[in-house]
Amino acid sequence: MLSRVADSLYWMSRYIERTDSTLRTLMINHLSSQDNLEEFTWRPVLRIFSSLEEPEITKIERNGRQVLQYMVLSRDNPNSVASLVIQARENARSVQDNITKELWQSLNEFYHIVRDQRLKKSLQYDDPVTVLDSLIKQCMLYYGVTDITMFRGEGICFMNLGKYLERAIQSADILDIKFNDLSYDLDKTTDTTYWKYLLMSVSGYALYLKRYRSGFEARNIVDQVLFNIDFPRSILYSVNQLHRYFGRLKNDQNMEGYNKVDFLIGKLRSKLQYSDVDSVSKIGLHHYLTGITTDIYEIGNTLNQHYFAYS
Repeated sequence: MLSRVADSLYWMSRYIERTDSTLRTLMINHLSSQDNLEEFTWRPVLRIFSSLEEPEITKIERNGRQVLQYMVLSRDNPNSVASLVIQARENARSVQDNITKELWQSLNEFYHIVRDQRLKKSLQYDDPVTVLDSLIKQCMLYYGVTDITMFRGEGICFMNLGKYLERAIQSADILDIKFNDLSYDLDKTTDTTYWKYLLMSVSGYALYLKRYRSGFEARNIVDQVLFNIDFPRSILYSVNQLHRYFGRLKNDQNMEGYNKVDFLIGKLRSKLQYSDVDSVSKIGLHHYLTGITTDIYEIGNTLNQHYFAYS
């Protein structure tokens, strides 16, 4: 496969994964804001998903409608839903011969939805939950179409590398920002609602209730988001999938690049497999998560260098 094609498939998938994570976080934070109108702030969301400076964040952090407009539709925000979908569609357009007709149609439909002027009015005056839910369903349509129509070759491997690399980054960032509010104290108690919405923002609430019977505890939440291999948004699950799909790309033509990336994935995987909440607590959660994200970005940069012909 040409490096240009692999690069486009990889970034198409990363952009949609980031879109899905953004939309789910916006949905849950909007619901949370309705439970706590006076004290709620959108600051954590803006810190994760935007490049705004502190003074700009301070201006809009308590204006939910303005935040939603900025995070969903703003062309000035490179991480807005509209910007991400447009970039994903552009990458798909450049490699239409390497994706299925159904996949292209689902992305093209998503593109026209986020560009529709009626969406702005709906976000401003209608129920945001309905609007965000309809956009989340477009992401789900993309995932379903990809799963049942894409042929299982190198293309799907690069798409899954992008998907799970981005997912690991998003899970680490959400955990880092949320625990920053508690000064990373794993033994600190807080309102049950806080933990509930944190888990819902990574779609992990239902699994948590089934797996952990002792109630909402910071340690259990860290364990699920970092190490639970049955949780599809845990960092270890994502890294295991990186290892799985990258292994399928092994060939004799690029063994040097393969070995370098494989080593980095294996090192990160071992780091996660041989860690637990107690060892993380000793290191410090923020320090541990910073190390994880640094390793993930190193994997991405090495992929760029050896597979996508970036210098």
